Amino acid sequence: MNGHDERGTTMTGVDPSRLDDQQLMKELETIHRTRHDTLLYGSNDALRAHNERMAQLEGEYLRRNPRRLVSAARTREGARERHCGESVTPGQSGT
Repeated sequence: MNGHDERGTTMTGVDPSRLDDQQLMKELETIHRTRHDTLLYGSNDALRAHNERMAQLEGEYLRRNPRRLVSAARTREGARERHCGESVTPGQSGT
């Protein structure tokens, strides 16, 4: 095997646990960037593979970062407190 998982004939990429932190972030950025086009224009098989890979990568990120920064504005309560159309990034108070 060459570092890629094989399920049937579908290559799903390097096992996320084998990626260093920088590689994992690069993979996450890429998969999130391609998500919209895959949803709109990809075959059912492509979308299924994308979903599986995204879940693997995000799961690994969460496993490595259990205490990641969570913006209060990104919670249900925080969203209710925001004004319509106002977006908040981590580190902002949301008020």
